Amino acid sequence: MRPRIRGGRSTVLAALLSLALAAPITAAQALDSPAGAAAGATAPGGADRTNPDRQPHQYEVTGPATPAARTALAATGVSIDEVHARSVVITADRTQAGTLRQLGYQVRQLPDLPTARPAAPGTRVKDFPAGYTGYHTYAEATKEIDTLVAKYPAILSKQVIGRSHEGRNILALKLSKNVTKDENEPEVLFTAHQHAREHLTVEMALYLLGELTSKYGSDPRVTKILDSREIWIVPDLNPDGGAYDIASGRFRMWRKNRQPNAGTSEVGTDLNRNWAFKWGCCDGSSDDPADETYRGPSAASAPEVQVVSKFVRSRVVGGKQQIKAAIDFHTYSELVLWPQGFTHDPTGPGMTQDEHDTFATLGKKMAATNGYTPEQSSELYITDGSIDDWLWGDQKVFAYTFEMYPSSGHGGFYPKDSVIAKETARNREAVLQLLETADCVYRVIGKEGQYCKGR
Repeated sequence: MRPRIRGGRSTVLAALLSLALAAPITAAQALDSPAGAAAGATAPGGADRTNPDRQPHQYEVTGPATPAARTALAATGVSIDEVHARSVVITADRTQAGTLRQLGYQVRQLPDLPTARPAAPGTRVKDFPAGYTGYHTYAEATKEIDTLVAKYPAILSKQVIGRSHEGRNILALKLSKNVTKDENEPEVLFTAHQHAREHLTVEMALYLLGELTSKYGSDPRVTKILDSREIWIVPDLNPDGGAYDIASGRFRMWRKNRQPNAGTSEVGTDLNRNWAFKWGCCDGSSDDPADETYRGPSAASAPEVQVVSKFVRSRVVGGKQQIKAAIDFHTYSELVLWPQGFTHDPTGPGMTQDEHDTFATLGKKMAATNGYTPEQSSELYITDGSIDDWLWGDQKVFAYTFEMYPSSGHGGFYPKDSVIAKETARNREAVLQLLETADCVYRVIGKEGQYCKGR
């Protein structure tokens, strides 16, 4: 999901002062205490990851029931993983959990997954643990993609659009009837795996590749789509982080990429806070390299974000962006989200009423097919520098985030491989609807004549 917000001392103080809960100590006292200092700042050189108090766990927090309350909770330095009516599930270390208790929250630690506990020092397995071997490693996914390209060369092609920090290829797969030609057809983009621990999203990308290639020519609906659309799939935006997450044979709960942060021992940028639109604008990301939502030293500083940004801009032909719609796949919480994330205003800067209505109508239609909850991104809490806000704000692409299975429990970021087939196929209808609508997204609000005439 889209976890935590953590800025400097003034940001945390403002958030704590806005808490609706009655706290047994004041915000200033919390910040001056050892626990409060740990929540608001990181020692020079970065956090001590060998300290048991800095190891991540999941907790249930009772109380936060509004976007403002959840934003204030996130500002203490925790990672919000699930949102319920009057509680949230967070990822936090013990020090942060202690701070929340001091602030008056009811905090209950949840059991750790056995496969999410730290592995023995020096262990390097570089594969998924038992019960998860149905997931694809980067090498396995690449091999499957190459097999599909060889099998369906007329409708599927592969491009290396750049490389990750550690030098792994970032791929863009194109699906279309005349795949070698750049035709004047609406284009749709699907991206996956910005966050390392969200491995189910790679399986979603592989499912789409397999489904659209294998059904072409036999399924009239799929055939019509590939005959009239150009589809782009970026199956793994964060291959370095994904490899690191499983390298020890146990999941590390890793989120960011693997790019070092100068002047610290901390590693990684949150790719989905690094996009060059409203970057760092709105207390929706962190400026602390130790945090999971660290936005990087500058907009688009992460090489992976640079690669995909450049690719998207390359789809501007004759001054017009050919990509009309997009989905960025994440886990977890079973949500369909749309811009804007940086403001609670549904028609804030860069969003007209018709544009908002189009986003909401199509989002609700797609959610009706997969059982997800549809909402504007900021209804959870504020974020900035996200891919959806960039795709819309910078490129005017109708971009959505799908938070996949589960909605709660059932493995969290690490559901067993037995769910892969069901949970990827669960999004088939929503994806087809987006593809069919891409030629004129405004059709969903009945205004195709106003916005799409002559296109």
